[in-house]
Amino acid sequence: MSVHTGPTGAEAPAPAPGARHRARSPLIPPGPAPAALTAALAAVIAATAPFGPGALAPAVVLLQAVTAAGWFRLNGMWPARQGIALAFAGGLAADVTLLLVSRDREPEGLLGTLGVWFLLVLVLQLRHRGSAEERLDSLTATAAATLLTVLAAAHLAAAGISGPAVAVTAAGAGAAALLRALPVPYLSLVLALAAGVGAGAAGEELTGLGTDALAFGAAGGLAAVLGLRVAGYDFPSRFVHFTAGVALPLTAAAPFVYPLARALLA
Repeated sequence: MSVHTGPTGAEAPAPAPGARHRARSPLIPPGPAPAALTAALAAVIAATAPFGPGALAPAVVLLQAVTAAGWFRLNGMWPARQGIALAFAGGLAADVTLLLVSRDREPEGLLGTLGVWFLLVLVLQLRHRGSAEERLDSLTATAAATLLTVLAAAHLAAAGISGPAVAVTAAGAGAAALLRALPVPYLSLVLALAAGVGAGAAGEELTGLGTDALAFGAAGGLAAVLGLRVAGYDFPSRFVHFTAGVALPLTAAAPFVYPLARALLA
């Protein structure tokens, strides 16, 4: 006698490939390829930051582009061209604002940019023709992508205070991302955090920051671990989110490095 699932008599569908794995845990580490790209972008940031915000800007723009795209992919909404474009434009607006305003007005510049772009996000959702659930998902994904992309501009604000501080933080994040990709979960976590501190110790000698470099390196390592944790959240998609794995370790470092630079060096 055949097994039926309802009045239509349709046979029960076979589970999708990978469904059992996702039922156990939706967390899938991004892996070594994104980590290598994160380290490469971190090296570019570390090399350009000591020359000031203007020299750092191209690397930050690249980071913002990958952040905007990666967040939508992480939320299972790829490709969402309008939302990605809007979030990226918000990041560019924040960059221009930070390059033009005085150092003591940078927080207001970031908050003002966020306020304007959140209004644009709401206006964009008025044109959404999907269901209420789809509109809510689109709104939250676009708002979060905008927030992260704008916050990535804080690297420029921090470089205006101390380029070496941004360089050490980026180096800590890049080194931590590489070691976190090792296939030994708990050990790789310890090694990643230690790599951030190690980058700070190296910066202590190379940048003239003194013991403050340890704080910046450790902050970069911690940010990378947190960013990779978020990037590993692989539901509802079945595949690892490559772009989020590249961007989030460095994007997460921006809210660390700017307040630290203001507190320790300004």
